[in-house]
Amino acid sequence: MSNRWGTVALSGVVALVAGFGGAALYHATGLGDAQTRSFLVANPDILPEMADALQRQDAEKRLAEAGDGVMQPFAGAVLGNPEGSKTLVEFSDYNCGYCRLARDHVEAVIAADPEVRVVVREWPIFEGSEQPARMALAAAKQGKFAEFHDALFAQDSRDDAAIARAGAVAGLDMERALSDAAGQDISVELANNQALAQQLGFGGTPSWVAGGQAFEGAVGQERLAEALDAAPDDGA
Repeated sequence: MSNRWGTVALSGVVALVAGFGGAALYHATGLGDAQTRSFLVANPDILPEMADALQRQDAEKRLAEAGDGVMQPFAGAVLGNPEGSKTLVEFSDYNCGYCRLARDHVEAVIAADPEVRVVVREWPIFEGSEQPARMALAAAKQGKFAEFHDALFAQDSRDDAAIARAGAVAGLDMERALSDAAGQDISVELANNQALAQQLGFGGTPSWVAGGQAFEGAVGQERLAEALDAAPDDGA
């Protein structure tokens, strides 16, 4: 790579990390010299570390802007200990295969720590997911969210028949649940979850908030537990 293109590449990194004002300072102060270039070429591991640091900083900023509301559940839409001092927020969709996989990770985290409460934010982004999400929140209004949540994920599909089977397993009053599912409060909750997910920069499910961090994917029990332990007890 020529010195010219090496300088351009390094400018891009500085612009990414410090903004384009930082790139201008990089040139003005002579940081684009051969010595600096050689150091970065000899230490390429710095570049992904810089990118990771930038991503964490951006996530922290978005989370601060979202405020405490992201940690507050729709009444009853909680797994684990409702009074637990460690809060894990999950943005979830019943038609998401990775959410189904992550269910086992969440259950393991709950089993390992009695102080964990999991706030489930229903975010129906897949086709056919809105009615299951609405019924889950309707189940929360009957105090049977966890039972319905688990029973629905255990079904092979998420159609009306599967919802009815999950409702029977959970012991729902189905007539009441169907009526509640169409309610304005549930519509507001789903719209709020969509807005929060966009504000946090999430691109899909499952997505998480814990320990002052916001991140995505079926990341496994260990990663979830690490995030929960990254901040003091929140006393939620």
